[in-house]
Amino acid sequence: MTQKAEPLFQDQFTGEPPAKRAVGYIQSQREKGKHVAGIYCGYAPLELIHAMDIVPAVLCAFANATIEEAETVLPANLCPLIKSSYGFIAKDTCPFYSFSEAVIGETTCDGKKKMFEMISHKKPMHVMDLPQLPDEKEALTNWEAMIRKLQVFLEKTFSMKAADADIEAAIKENNKKNDLVKQILEFAALPNPVIGWGEMHDVIFLSTPARGNELNPKLAELVKRLEKRVSDGYVYGAKNAPRVLVTGCPTAGDAAKVFKIIEEAGGVIVALDSCIGLKAFSEKVAENTGNPVRAIAERYLKIPCACMTPNNGRLTEMDRLIEKFKPDAVVDIVLQACHGYSVESHKVGTHVSGKNIPFLKIITDYSQGDSGQIRTRVEALLESVKK
Repeated sequence: MTQKAEPLFQDQFTGEPPAKRAVGYIQSQREKGKHVAGIYCGYAPLELIHAMDIVPAVLCAFANATIEEAETVLPANLCPLIKSSYGFIAKDTCPFYSFSEAVIGETTCDGKKKMFEMISHKKPMHVMDLPQLPDEKEALTNWEAMIRKLQVFLEKTFSMKAADADIEAAIKENNKKNDLVKQILEFAALPNPVIGWGEMHDVIFLSTPARGNELNPKLAELVKRLEKRVSDGYVYGAKNAPRVLVTGCPTAGDAAKVFKIIEEAGGVIVALDSCIGLKAFSEKVAENTGNPVRAIAERYLKIPCACMTPNNGRLTEMDRLIEKFKPDAVVDIVLQACHGYSVESHKVGTHVSGKNIPFLKIITDYSQGDSGQIRTRVEALLESVKK
């Protein structure tokens, strides 16, 4: 059983769930006259968006309830993240999409590309052509060009300008913010973790829309709260609980059933290695280079998504996380029909198993129908690593 502790967000934000807090924040920014751009992916360059004083809103993509509506148009055997995203728009039930005046997409997979095409008539949309051979010499130049094209799109859409000095300032703000978020997430690396996956998600979810100069004092206060937990002897989960690193597809909302099952089975999740996890905070954008857009391109191109080939960066990052968080087991969550992550899982599993760490691949969707089967497999995994 997890000990009770002072809520991490008490008095820091509003005491509301993170999604509701984010809705409130974005609505307040709209009321101040700021523009909002919807984003789906970790490749959307936040520094450029923030430099133009535009608020990035992560669009809804993690609910099973919208999939039935989506399947009236989309194939049933498509990735649930894509179906859920489309269903939210078809049903007009995503507040972040309602706030957004434009949408930024990216070519990370064929399903998303076609989904973007199907919604492109609803609001101004710009799809970034992401290079997927990151080691080729042309990749960085091409990705820098894509970010510059996005800049032109945003400037025309919102009648705003961003000078390189504005972008450089946003880079420095975001670097400080990302350092604080990373510091918060690494409280799970302690021998006795003091933060759980739900709080990690809250911090990550709330860190995207706000600029660093707004959020950094609040994040610094969260660090103090976590330090107090350490000094108070608080432990998240049971002492000596099996430590689990979760990797794979972006996972939240209804797909977070796997996280809940891991905890109910007696494990504690110490690291989230996904787009909704540590990937966004693992490296900084280089400062004072003279070309801030190229610096942004270089950093974002290093994000080790399974759409990249070869994606050796994922194994390098996995090694770093294993060294830092010392997991007893690794669970790879793959959403159904996400072929890139599903194929890559074999390479990741072989790499992890070579370090004598048990590895479990779970293919799932947003429904609850497979929860019993997942529970059985997770329980067997954790039983094998009990201390």
